[in-house]
Formats: sequence, structure tokens, C-alpha cells
Amino acid sequence: MNAIWIDEQLETSARVQNSMKIEREDHKLEKRLCREVGRAIVDFNMIEEGDKVMVCVSGGKDSYAMLDILLKLQKRAPINFELVAVNLDQKQPGFPEHVLPEYLSKLGVPFHIENQDTYSIVTRVIPEGKTLCSLCSRLRRGILYRVAGELGCTKIALGHHRDDMLQTFFLNMFFAAKLKGMPPKLVSDDGKNIVIRPMAYVTEKDLTRWAQVQDFPIIPCTLCGSQENLQRKQVGNMLRDWQKQYPGRIENMFSALQNIVPSHLMDSKRHDFKGIRTTGVADPEGDKAFDAEEFMQAAPPGRAVIGINPLAPG
Repeated sequence: MNAIWIDEQLETSARVQNSMKIEREDHKLEKRLCREVGRAIVDFNMIEEGDKVMVCVSGGKDSYAMLDILLKLQKRAPINFELVAVNLDQKQPGFPEHVLPEYLSKLGVPFHIENQDTYSIVTRVIPEGKTLCSLCSRLRRGILYRVAGELGCTKIALGHHRDDMLQTFFLNMFFAAKLKGMPPKLVSDDGKNIVIRPMAYVTEKDLTRWAQVQDFPIIPCTLCGSQENLQRKQVGNMLRDWQKQYPGRIENMFSALQNIVPSHLMDSKRHDFKGIRTTGVADPEGDKAFDAEEFMQAAPPGRAVIGINPLAPG
């Protein structure tokens, strides 16, 4: 009996310790998410005193997390601002229209559900088997801009994260022949709205974990999520493969988006190549035209990179 009792006590102790470890990790994750969102808000002056922020909530993990984090930051921020959650019900077949109103009511956050049957328009106009996202996005964008004006919102918050921003950069480079990304803050194409992306510094991995911790009532996107061969999915898979093979590559690429050197690209609209003249002054950062270029693999925090060839295929 004593041996059995001891085994039970050891198992109980192990469960308690494991539970405490998970709780500590969850707390660290929450702090990291709040810190990264707060840092983006400050770096790009996303939210100001008196703002009314329209938080676009789709029912996916990213927008749930964005609303959750913004609510946390709202309580401790040194400025006053309002949040209103907005969902566009596009009348997709089988869409559980009760989920978001129930969740948002439970949170106690002001919200608005906009009902517009864009699904019928998209499926009528786009041939079967073709990508629906482009038209769907344009319709959704116009509706949300209108709603923002009707609600008196000064900012529109979207739930795109760091991985989305990198994917957009490569999509533009591969398929649109542009070095163009997804900015953390911009004036909308109608010229009437400021759009912000508070989760610009947040990784998708952290958001996936936070969705599990918070047990968000995720609503799958059956309209576009079932289209497995989308270019964005292909680019996302490419980036994940790179990160597995060469840890730290994602961090380097994201840092590169914030470290642009127009003089070393080829856009004459951004740099006056025709007007270049010698100065006679040495520049330690200048281009050494006859030297072979060397690239150092930057290690992510806490990791030493050994034996990695950053120019290897992949």
C-alpha cells in the first residue's frame, strides 16, 4: 500500500509541476504578445489620444487575438481610446452567425455585425475553380470602409501578422514584379481611412498557441480556405521550409523590410542614379565594386549559428 501511495503522490506532484510550467509559459506568451503589439503601436504611432478603433473580427485566430490584446492594452495604456469590434457576415452557406455576437457580448466589448451577401456576388462572377479571394477582398474592403465612416471610427485595425507581411513581400516580388510589402500603417485607397496592423511584429506561431490557450471559437473560412493551391499558401510553405533549414532567416528577412538601401537597388524614381557624382570623400559604407560580397548569417536571440551557408539553395 505504501508503494502505491508513493506512486500516486509522485504522479500528482508531476501533474502539478507540469500544470505550473504550462501556466508560466502561457503567462510569458501573453506578456510577449502585449509587448510586441505595444511596440508596433508606439513605433508607427498607430493609436492616438481619442481614437475610435474599428477592430475587424473575422472569426479567425488572428483577429480574435488582435481584439484580445488590444483590450488588454486599452486597460493599461497612458492614453484614452475606444474599441469597436466589427464583423462582416458575407452570408456564406453554413456560416454560424450566432458565434461572434455571443462571444463579443460575453466580452462586453461594443460591436457591430454588418450583413452583406457578397458570397453570392463572388460565386456568380468568378468561374468555378478560380481564386475567389481578389474580388471577395475588394468587396469586403469597400463595405468596411463605409462602416468605419458610419461608426465614426478614426482607425481600422486589421489582424495581419509578421508572417503575412513577409508573404506579401514575396508574392509581390514573384508574381507582380514589385518590391512591395504590407505596411504597418497606411491611408486607405479611398483616402478616407487610416488602416493599422497592430500585430506587425507578432509571429503566427505565437498566435496559434494563444488561440489554443484562450480557446477562441474559431470560424473556418469555407469560402477561400478550401482553395489549397493559392499562391499565398505556396509562399507560406516556402518560408516555413526556409526557417526549418536555416533558423533565423525569417527574422533576417523581416528586419530587411525595415532596412532599405535605395542606392543599392535599381529604381531610378527612388534614387538619382543619373545625377551621381564623385565626392572625393571615403565612405566606409560605400560599395566596393571589385570585391566579392560577403554575407554574415545573423543569429536569432539566444542561438549560435554554426556551419550554415546562407547562400545555399532553398
